[in-house]
Parts: sequence; C-alpha cells; structure tokens
Amino acid sequence: MTEMTLKIKQKFSHKFKQGQPLIFKEAIANLDSLKEEGTIVSLEDERGGFLGRGYYGRQNKGYGWMLTQKQKEQIDQEFFERKFAKAWSKRKSFFNNPDTTAFRLVNGEGDGLGGLTIDYFDGFLLLNWYSEGIYCFKDEVIEALERTVDFKGIYEKKRFNTGGKYIDDDDFVTGERGEFPLIIKENGIQFAVYLNEGAMVGVFLDQRDVRRKIRNHYSEGKTVLNTFSYTGAFSVAAALGGARETTSVDLANRSYEKTVEQFAINGIDYEAQKIVVQDVFDYFNYAVKKGLSFDTVVLDPPSFARSKKKTFSAEKDYKDLLKQSIAITEKDGVIVASTNAGKVPMARFKGFIDQAFKETGHKYAILEEFTLPHDFAVDPKFPQGNYLKVVFVRKR
Repeated sequence: MTEMTLKIKQKFSHKFKQGQPLIFKEAIANLDSLKEEGTIVSLEDERGGFLGRGYYGRQNKGYGWMLTQKQKEQIDQEFFERKFAKAWSKRKSFFNNPDTTAFRLVNGEGDGLGGLTIDYFDGFLLLNWYSEGIYCFKDEVIEALERTVDFKGIYEKKRFNTGGKYIDDDDFVTGERGEFPLIIKENGIQFAVYLNEGAMVGVFLDQRDVRRKIRNHYSEGKTVLNTFSYTGAFSVAAALGGARETTSVDLANRSYEKTVEQFAINGIDYEAQKIVVQDVFDYFNYAVKKGLSFDTVVLDPPSFARSKKKTFSAEKDYKDLLKQSIAITEKDGVIVASTNAGKVPMARFKGFIDQAFKETGHKYAILEEFTLPHDFAVDPKFPQGNYLKVVFVRKR
C-alpha cells in the first residue's frame, strides 16, 4: 500500500488528538492530494505533529477513517489480526449461546475498523465493505480472519458504488459455500437468511433486543401492526409472544413470500396472520376508513424511501408518520417508534414523538428506550455511530 501525509487543519486537530475516527472533508488541508482510494494516510496537524494513521476511502460519512494513533503501528495483516482477535474476545458470550447464533462480530469504527462490518451467521461470516478504500485491504482482512476466527465460509457485500445501488456479483469469498436459506436463531426465534441474494439478507440484527421485548412484554393477547415489515421479523416475535393477530405491511412484492417463510420455520400458521403488500401510507388511510385499530404498532421505516407516490425522509417526515400511527392505535396501546437515521439524535427523535402527540391532541408516556445492542460496539469518540433509536410509547 502507498502512504502519504494528510494535513489536518489546525482548528480540527484537537478532535483527532482526542480520537475522532472519521476523516471528514472539512478537516483536510491538502484535499487535492488525495488521488487513489486505499492509500494509507498519516495524519498530521499543520505544524507537523503526528495525529494518527488511517486510509483514504470515500463513503457517505467522509473521506476515510483513522485506525490507529500509535505512530509506529502499521496497517497490515497483523494489524487486522489484532483487531479481529479483540473483537472475537469481546463477543465470547455469543459464541457460547445456543439460542442466539447470529450477531455482529466487527462493528466498523466501534471496533477500530471504520468502513467495515462483519456479521456472524451460524458459522458463516458476512463482510460489508463501505468504500473502495477499505476494500483495497481485502486480502489482508481475509488472511487475518483465517488466522483468528473460526468460521465455515465467508460472503461479502460491496456497498460503495456511486449510484447508491448494491453491486450485485458473486457474494461468495472463501471457505465452504452455505446452503440457503440458512436458519439462524435469535433468542430462540428462528430466521431464514440468505447471504447470497442481493443487499439484504432477511433480518436486521440490530433490532434483536427490541424483538425480544416485543415478544416477552407487548404481544400476549394483542393485535399487532408491523409496518415497513420487510420479512416480518417483528411479526414473528409478536406471534410467538401470544399475539391475537399480527398484520404485516410492506410495499415490496417479495415481502409476502419472505414473511410466509419466517412464520413457517417457526411453526406459525401464516394463514392465521395478515400479510399485506401495500404502500404503508396508503394502508394507514385504508385503516382509518375501515375503522381498524391496533394494540401495538411497530413503526420502523427506512431512513429514506421512495415509492411512486411519495418520498419519505426520517428527518423531515417521521412526525407525520407518527401522527398517522396514533390515529389507528388503541387507547392505552403502544407504538414502537424506531429509526436508524444517524443524523437524528435521540433528543430530536423524542421531539418528533412529543410534537406528534401534541398535534393530535393525545397524551403519552414513554415506557422504555433502546439503542444498539452491545455487539454493535460504538466508539465513544464517535457517538453518531450509535444510529439506532427505539422508543416504546403508550398512547393515553
């Protein structure tokens, strides 16, 4: 790997001295010198003081990541071996838990490796590369994993092409090829995952604690509406928790068969549940017209989504989405409000909740809150990496 010096403007140098991992555009004094992604960069302040070492890699968050503040530490295979061994050690409890066989092994900057996440699915690893820069270290990363982590096979997802679309080529990397669907467990719940089918695999691991809470405390005897339901994971959790009925709503045509599959592998009669392929915003209008209401409403939209009729942004539109949810939530019912929008901090998210209830003339009580589970490690110097916000709200 080539290496160059990256000058950090003096007014930002203190952030990197304190351990700020993201190399952001505004901090770079010699921006024009960055040419080839994957270049190792030695960060210096404008007086020549060493700040750290990392790599140049463009992604939506910035221009690369600082990986070490040790001046003599090289970014090579041994570096990755040390990082993976530490990550493995931190997650020993997961490897010894037969009821949960899928979790995050490496969470980007939270484990000192900005731009790369690694998920563990019952012996198989899934690598997510978020820039061409970190992908340049693929050989070193694979070799380091082979030396430090016990796995059956490795798959990958490249998420860095400029069009914002998933690069769909052969996802298999090395080791044993999996047989799909691969059935994993999460707190005893079974989920079918596909590591070889496009950008998403079938379940979002960061919502594990929320699904357990819904199953154990917010489902028994309840009617549960799961909006933006994807493959119905929240609905499965609710059904296993004794829900009287679940309704899963998602615009994607594939959501129906994927949700049927998730119910089936858990021994749940999917015909006793409702699975609706429809724009969620249209479904809200339909529910109001038909006088439908629910005891528990799960509201977990993507941070940005576009349909033929509407564009949704969590930053701009979540409050209005909540107002529509309030309208079809029973008195004393619960809304599970969730967002993965990194630009929306928890305080602002709670502001959306407060505004929505005030504007609809209802009182509310916040019951509990969730952020990322502990396998999704967060760097305290980069709190925006803790992107998940979930608030259980009771409608009074």
